Formats: sequence, C-alpha cells, structure tokens
Amino acid sequence: MFPKGLDYESLNENVKKAQYAVRGELYLRASELQKEGKKIIFTNVGNPHALGQKPLTFPRQVVALCQAPFLLDDPNVGLLFPADAIARAKHYLSLTTGGLGAYSDSRGIPGVRKEVAEFIEKRDGYPSDPELIFLTDGASKGVMQILNTIIRGEGDGVLVPVPQYPLYSAAISLFGGSLVPYFLEETANWGLDINNLRSSVAEARSKGITVRAMVIINPGNPTGQCLSVANLREILKFCYQENLALLGDEVYQQNIYQDERPFISAKKVLMDMGPPISKELHLVSFHTVSKGYWGECGQRGGYFEMTNIPPKTVDEIYKVASISLSPNVPAQIFMGLMVSPPKPGDISYDQFVRESKGVIESLRRRARIMTDGFNSCRNVVCNFTEGAMYSFPQLRLPPRAIEAAKRAGKVPDVLYCLKLLEATGISTVPGSGFGQKEGVFHLRTTILPAEEDMPEIMASFKKFNDEFMEQYEDYRGYSRM
Repeated sequence: MFPKGLDYESLNENVKKAQYAVRGELYLRASELQKEGKKIIFTNVGNPHALGQKPLTFPRQVVALCQAPFLLDDPNVGLLFPADAIARAKHYLSLTTGGLGAYSDSRGIPGVRKEVAEFIEKRDGYPSDPELIFLTDGASKGVMQILNTIIRGEGDGVLVPVPQYPLYSAAISLFGGSLVPYFLEETANWGLDINNLRSSVAEARSKGITVRAMVIINPGNPTGQCLSVANLREILKFCYQENLALLGDEVYQQNIYQDERPFISAKKVLMDMGPPISKELHLVSFHTVSKGYWGECGQRGGYFEMTNIPPKTVDEIYKVASISLSPNVPAQIFMGLMVSPPKPGDISYDQFVRESKGVIESLRRRARIMTDGFNSCRNVVCNFTEGAMYSFPQLRLPPRAIEAAKRAGKVPDVLYCLKLLEATGISTVPGSGFGQKEGVFHLRTTILPAEEDMPEIMASFKKFNDEFMEQYEDYRGYSRM
C-alpha cells in the first residue's frame, strides 16, 4: 500500500532533519510537569514578557489607538491617552491603506521603512535606503527568507558560529543546505579566531561544499559576547576575500551590560573601511522588536536591511516575500515606534526613558547575579554575559555522570538539565542543542526571571548542582578546569 501524502514515512526528509532544541525534549517535559501542577520557571527561551517584563507604555498606547481607531473620535480620548500617543496613532493610520486590518506592501509600509532607514542612518552615520529594507514577522522570518534565497542544495554551505542559535541549523537543514561550523573560543570570552574560520572553510571545500555565506550573532546567542571593531573588521575582510555574503544577526543590540564593548553594527564597520570593500561586500542585517527593553516577542516584528545586494536579487527576494502577501501590520507599527521613540520635549518622553532604562539596568544587575551564582557552584564555570539575554555556563561533569547518561541513552548535558528540571522546576536548554566542542558540556538559561526572584532561583540551582556533582564524583574536589 502506498503511503498517503502526509504519512510520516513520506514526508520531506529536510523537515525531519530540522531540529530546534529551544522547544525540544526539555521544553516538552517542562510543559508536561506544568500540566501536572509543578511550578516551572521557563528560562529556555528569550521571552521577556512571559517572565514578568512589563510592556513599555507609549507603544502600547499608540497601537491600542491604531487597533481601535474609533477611540480617536471620542471627545474624551485625551483623558485616557497623552497627546503625543494620539498624534502618533493618527500618523501611522495615515500611512496604511485601510488601517491595521488591511494588507501592506509585501516589504512593509513605506513610511515605516523610511523611519527604519532614518534610525539606521542616525545609528551608523551612513545613508540607508528604505527600498532595501524589508519588514518581517520577527527577525527569524527574515533570516529564513535570506537563507532560502542563498541555499541551492546540499552542496551549499553556510558558516555558523558554534555554539549557535538553533534557528540557523534548523533552517539550513530545512532548505537542504550544509551547516559549516566555526567554533568560538570559550577561554577567550567566546572570541572568534580568524584561523578557525579559514580551517572551517578549507575543510568544507575539501568535502565538495561551496561556502556561500557567513552568519554572525552580535551580541552572541547563546554566548552573550559583544564583537569588537577589530573582530568585525577581520570578519568583513575575510568574507570579502572569500566571496561570502555576511548575515548580521543584531537583534540584541539594545541588550548591553558593560561599557567596555558597546554594540557597533557590521554595516558601520563596513562603511568605515571604505572602498572597494564598502561598495562590494554583500551584507544583510537583522533586527527585531522582540528583544532589548521592548521584549515584544508575541508581536512578531522585525526587519532586514540589504547592503550592496544586486538589484535583480532584491527583486527575487521581493517576489518571494509577495507570496506571503504582507508582514503583520500591528508589528510594523511597533517597529516604527521602536526606531522612532518619543523625543525630548514630548509628553511621554520622561516616562519612556524611565521605563526603558529601568529594564536595561535591571538586566545588567541580573547578568551579574547569574554569572556570580554559576561561578559559585561546584564544577561550573561561566563567562560574564556582556550582552544579549543568556548565560551559558560550562558544566564540568564527572565521568560517572557521563557514563550514567550513556546508559540512559542521553547526551550528558541533556541528562543534567532533565534532572535539574525535575528537582527545581527550572527549564533550561542543554548546550548540545547549540553545538559545542567534543567532551565539553553546557546549559543555556535566560537572565530574564524577575530580579527579586533571582537569588532564590540561583540558590535552588546551586543546591541541585552541588548535590548532583557530589552524587557522581568518585572523590571530593573533582577538578573545575
């Protein structure tokens, strides 16, 4: 009997191969335990509002008015909403062709794309063309759109940092390409060694793979490092020499927790380098409303900007975007508000600054609490989270724990994370879901739990960890290094 169209055996093999650890075995077990009544702390995904981060007031006021435009006709609207929110709602409604319920252009509302271009120009000091900016349903959709455009088959490879955000491995598998890993150096605060890049490309080419693009995640996910200008310059030069497109995942650019290495975009460094590289290197940069002090993950708003991409290629990307008709329109308004927030002198400015600064300052403190907490634990070492939303501690698992995992048919850090979940309710992601060097184990957790809950969470983690290590050690004092 022939299989039916959607029988598992007959499915597209690329769909089966694609894995996404952030919503994998650990998440599914956590969801089961939650249904059974256990309190679960979901630190597996960067979902700020789910862990208590409050929405910023001004953008919600503007979008509320856009969603219910009849409120603007109410004579008492000024009693509920500030005048600048009312003005911005009218502005965005005037840019649409029928309000938030109507499709927009497949690239996004032209007026919002213009605001994004002005934001980029102000940030980097170089012009940005709204025609080369596409608004998307979150940055992830944009990443998938570009990878789908680049990958022609399994002979095409994409350089991806390891540890990496599983969106990349999953999407590359889905589109039938080959992931080409380059390892970040944990002992150098997750820095990038250009020699590792060269080795990765040479090895891929020796297997017949054509390396077509390189991904950077800056600040890093799951590793939290911020790339220096010198590092970015090396990367850009490398891509130029090797004829690679560079995909700059810059969604955490607001999430910076130290002053030594501020976020600097790949585009700014590229433009600073001047011709010929600044005129020729293919660069696509991604941003979102889901991270930073906005944290509006559920709104699904993002954009990508193309630099030096040939016009015919842009036309093809537009054609494919048109198949989905329109990115979601309310999220486009959120994006416009993110790139063009209240200005000094606006009624809502002081409140907006107070709220946004409050979020980032609290995240900075939580990054320190979590790093110090992990480093106080037995057989755990952790680099400081310079940026993004995650901590990625290394677990120095004793040999007996590794043997127990093998007997259970589990990767060792999966076993550790499952036992952590059962004992404490803390839902994390094992480092094996992001890729790591052979014989080295990690877990990823967000730094997003409420600041007042952080000491209790870290105490709970330490109690579990130290008991776990003691249970599996052959003798006390198993080496941390």
